[in-house]
Amino acid sequence: MEYREYGSSGDVLSIVAFAGIVVSSETSEDSERYVSWAIDQGINYFDVAPSYGNAQNMLGPALEPYRKDVFLACKTNKRDAQTAQTDLEESLRLLRTDHFDLYQLHAMSTEEDLEIATGPGGALEVLLRAREAGKVRHLGFSAHSAEVALELMNRFEFDSVLFPVNFTTWYESGFGPQIMEEAERRGIYRLALKGAAHHALSDRRDRVREKCWYAPIEDSELMELAIRWTLSQPVTAVIPPGDPELWKMAVELAQNFKSINSDEEAILKNEARGKKPLFELAHN
Repeated sequence: MEYREYGSSGDVLSIVAFAGIVVSSETSEDSERYVSWAIDQGINYFDVAPSYGNAQNMLGPALEPYRKDVFLACKTNKRDAQTAQTDLEESLRLLRTDHFDLYQLHAMSTEEDLEIATGPGGALEVLLRAREAGKVRHLGFSAHSAEVALELMNRFEFDSVLFPVNFTTWYESGFGPQIMEEAERRGIYRLALKGAAHHALSDRRDRVREKCWYAPIEDSELMELAIRWTLSQPVTAVIPPGDPELWKMAVELAQNFKSINSDEEAILKNEARGKKPLFELAHN
């Protein structure tokens, strides 16, 4: 497993993460099996959120034996301080830990999200207090809007941004390069979402995998190209699909990482052509 730098405190993260949604709605036995397999593969970056079904309930006990050796990231999708504080305390309890290595404002998407979370009595105040109290080490956010991501980076010095770095979305809507460029300029670490997604669905009820709201890549050769494309960008790590089978495939493929070349990039551009991107710019 390859590792890349995160932050200035000497942390290094496995280039592929454990996607917490993998253990949502799974048995305790399977959850323990997935976590121990991930540890055996060299994965030390675990990402979870309260909105992933019962993922926190299942991940907490399974991860407990390894907690001191991993980088644990969690999130809140609450925008005001009161409910965000409740989210944080509940996540700490369920995940059986006294701190998170990274805590993030989750799925920042609208102007309203931005104004409430960063305004007086907003969720950002909870993140700051938690860092001061030693309950979180690093602060970040995940973004489903390029415009909101850029403004968030302008308003506060976050440690990292988690956002879609997906070939279809990048080529077909131009979503991603501007976040990457601004984060890199500011020295904010980049964490990638949706590296193994193919395209968006017209109707999410048409999903082929319960834990993927988009059309995932199921072909291993194409998935390898897609993940290598994402990891060839200036990112620390990629969070793979939440479907257990596809997640394991992604982890195995990421272990053979080598930078993508122009011929391979042309294949992905052709795959993306005419497909529905996962996210679009507001002015498109």
